[in-house]
Amino acid sequence: MRSEQCGASLSSLISHHGQRSTVNPDFHRGRLLTFVRASLSTINTFLSRFAQTIPMSSPFRDKVVVITGGTDGIGRALVDKFLMDGAKVATCGRDHDKLYSLQSNYPSSPLHTMVADVSNENDCRRFIETTTKFFGGIDILINNAGISMRALLKDTQIDVIKKVMDINFFGAVYCTKYALSSIIERKGTIVGVSSIAGYRGLPARSGYSASKFALQGWLESIRTELMQDGVHVMWVCPGFTSSNIRYAALDNTGKAQGETPMDEENLMSAAECADHISRAIHKKKRTLVLTFTGKRTVFFNKFFPRLTDKMVERFYFKDGKLIK
Repeated sequence: MRSEQCGASLSSLISHHGQRSTVNPDFHRGRLLTFVRASLSTINTFLSRFAQTIPMSSPFRDKVVVITGGTDGIGRALVDKFLMDGAKVATCGRDHDKLYSLQSNYPSSPLHTMVADVSNENDCRRFIETTTKFFGGIDILINNAGISMRALLKDTQIDVIKKVMDINFFGAVYCTKYALSSIIERKGTIVGVSSIAGYRGLPARSGYSASKFALQGWLESIRTELMQDGVHVMWVCPGFTSSNIRYAALDNTGKAQGETPMDEENLMSAAECADHISRAIHKKKRTLVLTFTGKRTVFFNKFFPRLTDKMVERFYFKDGKLIK
């Protein structure tokens, strides 16, 4: 209704342009004021709605956040979350089409993307260098890129375990090393997205568990090293979260298995996981373990390791066959 009134007022003004009006000048003045007020009201409504999308109080506003593996699952949810919070985000992935789609969803947002394989040191170096050049520095690095596996050791080729280690562990090492000087300069934060498998070795995920144990031990080491530099280091363990990681998990020959043994619909969503991670970063937590199952597993493995052996065996096997 208001827009119709505005249009009528404007039309009236235009139709009377250049003609001598027989109407009281106060009448035209009133209509003009009505039009201006309506226009200002529309502009104010738009600006208020836009402002709501980026909270003024966000602790991440204008921070440069680097997220590896940001095209799927938790990584994609983190990209969405930090952009919504007003951060400048850089991410990488191996799939050009997914990166293009991501960039297309945020055409005017401060988002830098690059095709990169984190298992390749030169790719990591170029990604960090282009990000630093694009945004001027790095405040937060989230080493999220990762891959899983699902194969018993007796059936698994050694190259499968090596590939998992190269992505999950060395990918984090490469990116952190090349971003370190900027993070130290800004007294920033380094985050490793680990797993419950970093606390408890899981069957058929021997290479994956090894990579997460290595990641957590390494992060704990540099956490102590960087204390005097004012750099915060932490690791998060999402537990079972709905994502693409199980579909992309490597089989015994190194190919993606293309299916999931879990009921994905009943798992924590990637968006909820991203919310937990962002809050933990803001609060500078040391570690974050998510989901009841995850917390229970860590607790029982620490205090009742033999019992946990049996519980894990029953969860993953039935009649001697791997079911998870």
